[in-house]
Amino acid sequence: MAKGPEKNTKNKALHTKLLNRKKAKLQEEKQEKKLRLKALVTKMNQQKKENESDDK
Repeated sequence: MAKGPEKNTKNKALHTKLLNRKKAKLQEEKQEKKLRLKALVTKMNQQKKENESDDK
C-alpha cells in the first residue's frame, strides 16, 4: 500500500509555539492594564479622601 505524504509536524510545532507566545503576551498585557487601573483607582480614591478632609 502506498503511504500518503509525511505530516508536516515541524511547521505545526512552530505555529503552536507562536500562538502560545501570542496568548502569553495578550495575557501579560491584560494583567498590566488591570494593575494600572487598580493603581489609578487607588490614587483617585486617595485624592477624593484628601479633598473631603480639606473641605471640612
